[in-house]
Amino acid sequence: MNAAARLDATFAALADPTRRAILARLALGDATVGELGEPFAMSQPAISKHLRVLELAGLISRGRDAQRRPCHIEAAPLAEANAWLERYRRLWEARFDDLDRLLEEMKAAEKPARKPRARRKS
Repeated sequence: MNAAARLDATFAALADPTRRAILARLALGDATVGELGEPFAMSQPAISKHLRVLELAGLISRGRDAQRRPCHIEAAPLAEANAWLERYRRLWEARFDDLDRLLEEMKAAEKPARKPRARRKS
């Protein structure tokens, strides 16, 4: 799978809130399909479908521990997505910095020269 296809698969997998929640759980440590399905009101086959999407995107892998098949989060696809997003974050930060400078220039240009007020005598 080329880089663009991996990125597409990663973002497609992350588009679903259930899959994001599964990844959040796996960030805490490996878990079985049953453990991953506990917080959701859905069947085990439905959870397995979500896991399959995550696995095809390379976001998780499944190990073998006797009869258990724990799922494990894979960091590489998330790092690739983060690197892609980081380029755009830097772009927007630069644009916001430019906007801040422009607003400061506009504020400075708006301020009329202040003349000291003459004090009134009572």
